[in-house]
Amino acid sequence: MKRQALEKELNFILKPNKFKDYAPNGLQVQGKEEITKIVTGVTACQALIDKAIELQADAVIVHHGYFWKNEQSPITGIKYKRISSLIKHDINLFAYHLPLDAHTELGNNAQLAKMLGLTELNALQPWLDLSESIGVVGRLSEIKSIKAVKKHIEKMLNRNVLLEQTHNRPIEKIALCSGGAQGYIDQAVDMEADLYITGEVSEQTIHLARERQINFIAAGHHASERYGVMALGNYLKDKYKLNVEFVDIDNPA
Repeated sequence: MKRQALEKELNFILKPNKFKDYAPNGLQVQGKEEITKIVTGVTACQALIDKAIELQADAVIVHHGYFWKNEQSPITGIKYKRISSLIKHDINLFAYHLPLDAHTELGNNAQLAKMLGLTELNALQPWLDLSESIGVVGRLSEIKSIKAVKKHIEKMLNRNVLLEQTHNRPIEKIALCSGGAQGYIDQAVDMEADLYITGEVSEQTIHLARERQINFIAAGHHASERYGVMALGNYLKDKYKLNVEFVDIDNPA
């Protein structure tokens, strides 16, 4: 598959122009034109790049790429090592941030909702200055206790999670938004969710959960954002018969 064709397909699927994002979406570092082997991962860290080199990948697709807002511009130090490694080995780097959170089928939040068995999905209202909603709210097909939901999440993510339990009501309606979206907790309350799940927690989040009486789970930024890029890679593998491999560079955060 040609690089331009892959970028066109990714942009068609994820529609990055709909989002006011914190980093550029799409092709961030140009590599070879012909792509047959793709490595996917959460973050374009050096460990992922080194693995892509070892696997002789032609392209890397990630959720967290480079050139973030307020990031220092000089290509020195760690940034130089990462980018020079890609260029030296002629590897393309594609990155999709909010578009990969928001996609209604392949996105991080859609995948988490599917894993939880949520139905009747609706979008959380956009947070801050985002032009599009990226979070979802839905219902469990079977009402469960908060302890049962926590146990299920820990099993599906293969990690312990932080739970702030503020009530003992059964859990039916769940709002979720992967990554660092703890600021969506007020929207989750407004949507009458029994539980809000995200990746990270801030000090004030716990106070908000307690005072607004909503159960809260921080499941890990990395852990909650593995599944969108995995689904995207599987889509490309099935549709174009490309050799796609997900590499999980684990991160406890």
